[in-house]
Amino acid sequence: MQIAQVVPCTEAEGPGKRFAVWFQGCPLRCPGCCNPEFIPFKGGETRTPDELIGWMERVRAESGIEGLTLLGGEPFAHAAAGVALAEGAKRLGLSVMAFSGFTLEELRTRPEPEVAELIALTDILVDGPYDRDHPDTERRWIGSTNQRVHFLTDRYRLDEQWRKRNTLEIRVVGREITVNGFPAKDAVGLWKGWTRKKPLPVARPTPTPDSLGTDAT
Repeated sequence: MQIAQVVPCTEAEGPGKRFAVWFQGCPLRCPGCCNPEFIPFKGGETRTPDELIGWMERVRAESGIEGLTLLGGEPFAHAAAGVALAEGAKRLGLSVMAFSGFTLEELRTRPEPEVAELIALTDILVDGPYDRDHPDTERRWIGSTNQRVHFLTDRYRLDEQWRKRNTLEIRVVGREITVNGFPAKDAVGLWKGWTRKKPLPVARPTPTPDSLGTDAT
C-alpha cells in the first residue's frame, strides 16, 4: 500500500486518540484540498498491512488509542488496503473511522467487493467532497458544511464532542515540523505557508570574543 503520512496518536482526526493513516492518491480534485500533495497516486512510502497493524498495536499499549482513522488521498480508492488495516484494527478492539470524498450512496453503487467490505468495517464515515467555500464551523473534525457524518454502528453517536471547534496539531521533532487537523480561518496562511515537513532554521549564535579565542579586553 502507498502511504502518504501516518500520525500514530492524534486527537484531531476523530473521537478520542486515534492512529491516523493518509493514503497516497485520490481521483478527485476538490478545490482547496488541504492535502494537495497526497492527490497524485505516485509518491508516498510503500508499507505493508502487517507493519502498520503492528505499529497500531504498540501505540495502543503505549498511548491508549481507541481507533483507526483512514484519510487521504481517498481511502476508498485504496479499499483493499483499507480493509486490511480495518480488519487489523478490529482485531485489536479499535474502532474505524474513514473520510471519503464520495458520498455513501456513490460508494454503495461501486462494483468492487472491497469497497463494500470497508464500509461494513467502518464505524464512522464522513462523506462528500470538500467545499472550500462553505467551511464547517459547527462540527468538529468536519471540513465543510455539505459533508455528512454516518454512524454505521452503535459504537458512536452525535454528542457534545462533535460540537467543539476544529483543532490543528503541530509537532516539532528535531528539525521537522508536521501538521494535521483542520485549520481555523486565522491559521490558513500558516497552513498554506508550510510544506508537510519543513526544516527549522538553524540559529547561529553571535560570535563573542571568548568564542573567537580573543581577549575580551
